[in-house]
Amino acid sequence: MTHLKNVSLSYIAQRLGVSKTLISMVINGNGDKYGISKKTQERVLKLVKDLDYKPNQFARGLRIGKSNTIGLVVSDISNTFYARIARNIEDYCSQQDYNLIICNSDENQEKEIRIINNLINKQVDGLIISSTINDTKHLELLNDKGIPFVLIDRIYYTYPCNHVIVNNFQGAKDATSYLIRKGHRNIACFTISPEYISTQVDRFSGYRSAIEEHFLHFNRKNYKVIPRDDIYNSIFRILKIMKNNKSLPTAIFLANNQLTLSLLKVCSDLEINIPGDISIVSFDDIEVFSFTNPSITCVSQPIESISQNAVKILLELIEKKDMYKDTLKQISLKTSLVKRNSVKKINN
Repeated sequence: MTHLKNVSLSYIAQRLGVSKTLISMVINGNGDKYGISKKTQERVLKLVKDLDYKPNQFARGLRIGKSNTIGLVVSDISNTFYARIARNIEDYCSQQDYNLIICNSDENQEKEIRIINNLINKQVDGLIISSTINDTKHLELLNDKGIPFVLIDRIYYTYPCNHVIVNNFQGAKDATSYLIRKGHRNIACFTISPEYISTQVDRFSGYRSAIEEHFLHFNRKNYKVIPRDDIYNSIFRILKIMKNNKSLPTAIFLANNQLTLSLLKVCSDLEINIPGDISIVSFDDIEVFSFTNPSITCVSQPIESISQNAVKILLELIEKKDMYKDTLKQISLKTSLVKRNSVKKINN
């Protein structure tokens, strides 16, 4: 098989005995505007087609100030939630003739800064970010540079931005209230580090609000922040102590799917029965939760709507920057409680 080199404007110009500028004018549809004869235009377009010439999109982006490329920064692409988000965003970008660069910060603040700087250097037209950074300096920098961005999943209450999120507070409150209606009074809450992230703050607040609205005692010992880099072992130690002390809660609200997956393994290893010994509700629905034994009751997020709205807002910002400069687009979507078999009714 013969491998052809990329055809350049210089090569086409040399073949036809004309300048690169003339070739560029014709390719970009400006032949008539600059008085290039029809015959010459036809010769150029025929050779371009015969040689299957593909313009250098990066170079073209530098010339016109637009690359038709978006950067997506997520904290952990191995998390099913972010993997589904990335897939849906890529689909919507493709429908609009935009390319997507997907980057993973690993919940590392320094790495996220490097990623954002690299994406800026690659001339992306805009960014969709689920940030792990504790302050807003990186967002202020993007604003100063005039680079459009939209936050997803996580936000900063001290720095209003364009964003698409779900109502994490209400979703967690609905989940906890469901446990209470099922007769549970001793309900634990497990969130994940870093605990300053808005999703974890809001989900804990929703849990606590439900506890207090039903006039139950909030037991600080039932609130656990699980370190992201040691989820299984941390949950194992907590539940082992509780089991040995005969102080297991009757139910646990888990603030993301990674916590839930690890807890399922821990309960199996410690011979803790779900829902016989502990009922559980998870924030996030992933496919495996409908197949586990028991299947897992969870708070489901509208993945497609999050993705589609984020792309829509970003493209509006890219295409019509001035129109949207002073108008923030902030969308908060509803969650839904999916009731399965991991919650047992208790008769008090």
